[in-house]
Amino acid sequence: MSGTFVGMPAFPVAAKEAVGNPTLRGNLRHATHTIRAKRAKAVEEVSDWAELREAGKRIKDHTLRHLDRYLVQLEESVRAAGGTVHWAADADEANRIVTRLVQETGESEVVKVKSMATQEIGLNEALEAAGIRAYETDLAELIVQLGKDRPSHILVPAIHRNRGEIRDIFRAEMSEWGRPAPDGLTDTPAELAEAARLHLREKFLRAKVGVSGANFMVAETGTLVVVESEGNGRMCLTLPETLISVVGIEKTVPTWRDLEVFLQTLPRSSTAERMNPYTSTWTGTTDGDGPRVFHLVLLDNGRTDTLADEVGRQALRCIRCSACLNVCPVYERAGGHAYGSVYPGPIGAILSPQLRGTGSEIDASLPYASSLCGACYEVCPVAIDIPEVLVHLRERVVQGGPVVREGNRVVLKPAKGHAAERAAMRAAGWAFGRPGALRAGQRVASRSRRWHPRTLPGPGRAWSGTRELPAVPAEPFRDWWQRTQDGKGDAK
Repeated sequence: MSGTFVGMPAFPVAAKEAVGNPTLRGNLRHATHTIRAKRAKAVEEVSDWAELREAGKRIKDHTLRHLDRYLVQLEESVRAAGGTVHWAADADEANRIVTRLVQETGESEVVKVKSMATQEIGLNEALEAAGIRAYETDLAELIVQLGKDRPSHILVPAIHRNRGEIRDIFRAEMSEWGRPAPDGLTDTPAELAEAARLHLREKFLRAKVGVSGANFMVAETGTLVVVESEGNGRMCLTLPETLISVVGIEKTVPTWRDLEVFLQTLPRSSTAERMNPYTSTWTGTTDGDGPRVFHLVLLDNGRTDTLADEVGRQALRCIRCSACLNVCPVYERAGGHAYGSVYPGPIGAILSPQLRGTGSEIDASLPYASSLCGACYEVCPVAIDIPEVLVHLRERVVQGGPVVREGNRVVLKPAKGHAAERAAMRAAGWAFGRPGALRAGQRVASRSRRWHPRTLPGPGRAWSGTRELPAVPAEPFRDWWQRTQDGKGDAK
């Protein structure tokens, strides 16, 4: 995976700074509360939501177990429909492929559909280095691009901006990218949307090359699917002469019928809609209808390494609905930039360290960017047990151990800064394996409770600095049980 956002510190440092920004916290609180309330109502309308959720999980798990077969079938189907398939092992290879394909058309600009995969690989920056300008056409992505900003949410990349800030960005920056903002532009949603529409329309009509991702790829037919709410995607997918789609290999589903499940769960979990206003599907090329040339770039970039992890692979079920972000108390307070990745929130905390590894300071800190409350698991439409994977990755950071990197099995060394934690866990393991020693330790702790400190010393200060140290009871449970049960109970 491409590197972290340049200059980003570890999550605790970035989050501390974000929490101190009252405007950011207000924007996030308002947006996340609104979205999750609407989602809850949309989900309540579906009587078989639990069954749909389980079906989505099973379809994804089946596909991932047989991904090698379905990817070959997908390639054959796309080629049979007139498309060309390219395989990219990593971000650099994907960027080289897309840059070459654009250069072969002789064009120097492209219009883009909102795509997490192209953000993941840093495609815009790679195209810019080759003299090609990429125009984002999703409204929120346009705001981010004009503001020289970074996305902070999977579904609403500019969630950290309010209407006044967006108005100021349009006024100051639109003229540098094309049609300027209308005179007297206010911060009313209708005026902001109209300004974006006028700004983008000339680009849609002029562009000869479109770049997209995809929400799903159907192996059976070679069909790609993009769902969206604004119509910009439809314009990018139909008007250009050449279409290049960069899609992660995990977006594959076996059959057309499988879409029946996801086209019900994705819109309700993401935008709280019964169905997406625009659901675009295309299968290769067709004379007189849409682009004349279609290229599909299948992106690995750490996904097969993730697939090798029996616990962590469930992160690849993700359909990018962002429901987990909207219920996460950590994300609501820290925002998306603190995660140092295009994948913020709970899903980013388990996906980024697997795609990129835990070698960097920020990636090693992401598994700890959670309270483990479980709200993310409860709302996930494909039942990803995010808390389970977080604990699994914490163990990897602290203990190290065997993992797969670039297709090779390697042994990770324990991350720095966790020696005290490892020692504490070894001591706990020793005590729990010796009941006599554990009982004696409990009695000593109870009898000396009046002298216990309110905070932990040394490395323990990092834990007790934000939590109250639990009080030790006056009597261990085993002693209480034997006393109250008059010896009838067995307190082994």
